[in-house]
Amino acid sequence: MKSYLLAIATIFFMTFGTLNAQNINIGVKGGLNSYSINSGNSSEFKSTTGIHIGLLGHIHMNKEFALQPELVFSMQGANGRSNSDIKLNYINVPVMFQYMFDNGFRIMAGPQLGFLLSAKVKNNNTSVDVKDSFKSVDLGVGIGASYVHPPSNIGIDARYNFGLTDISENSTRELKNTGFQIGIFYLFNHKH
Repeated sequence: MKSYLLAIATIFFMTFGTLNAQNINIGVKGGLNSYSINSGNSSEFKSTTGIHIGLLGHIHMNKEFALQPELVFSMQGANGRSNSDIKLNYINVPVMFQYMFDNGFRIMAGPQLGFLLSAKVKNNNTSVDVKDSFKSVDLGVGIGASYVHPPSNIGIDARYNFGLTDISENSTRELKNTGFQIGIFYLFNHKH
């Protein structure tokens, strides 16, 4: 897993190094998650809330299009039946392709690679480590919209993420992460 994180960090910083002639902004972001696990049985898992926090890069390709790579810690999982909760913590690396409107609004879509940090099942006061039951890498897609207020460099972001790969290591059925995120971000020295 360390090699995955090193590769992602290298790609993240190489992107900024090779695009230094473009308009690049660095920022921070954070907010709330509402995640669940899709098993094909809509009554098996319910949504759980958590947070996400991390860094983002905003790279203007031209006046209308931008690329936004991110490095984000994300609390995910689901509430299961009989008071058992699945708590999954990931480092997610989304790369969002954005269309920017003149008024600060943006729409976006792009892939997301997730690296599992921890997995626990909690039932009442008991917590059991189940990391071996989940795959260490998760591939997904995110779609969403955001708005940035140029004078303040502050923005809001809403995104729906859905998993493309099975996260279960040994289940007989596919389990996929799905979730909604809403948050705020701040771009340092934002140029528009």
